[in-house]
Amino acid sequence: MDWTSNLQGLFGGILIGISATWLMATLGRVTGISGIAGTLVTARPKGDSAWRAAFLAGLVTGPILLVLAGGDLGNVVNEPNEIIGDPAGGVLSMLIAGLLVGVGTGLGSGCTSGHGVCGLARLSPRSMAATGTFLLSAVVTVYVARHIVGGGA
Repeated sequence: MDWTSNLQGLFGGILIGISATWLMATLGRVTGISGIAGTLVTARPKGDSAWRAAFLAGLVTGPILLVLAGGDLGNVVNEPNEIIGDPAGGVLSMLIAGLLVGVGTGLGSGCTSGHGVCGLARLSPRSMAATGTFLLSAVVTVYVARHIVGGGA
């Protein structure tokens, strides 16, 4: 068992919890990435975009700073010298997947970070239903990909 990966996951989870709590305590906002990003590019209250831009910039610059400091991004690659590997299904399938995620977050009124982290912590029935749907969809997707499409990997 690789304890380093477990500790990295634990530390990352703690940071996610702290950031969600901090945003709720200081601004009264839920840490839902789709809502933060979507509201940044659409209509929003005046003066509400600075924290959204800073939050999204942190999501992008955090991993970059980690790599520059000599850390790694975990097990996202197949080769030791790569930072991020090629998309498993090709670029077109990744674009389609991203589009479907965007449509899904719109239909579900949020994403896994908003519903799964913040909504469950607030005991929101809507978030409980959404998170259950996310998990069920993931189970079905893995089953279909491995046992029907992929031939039983």
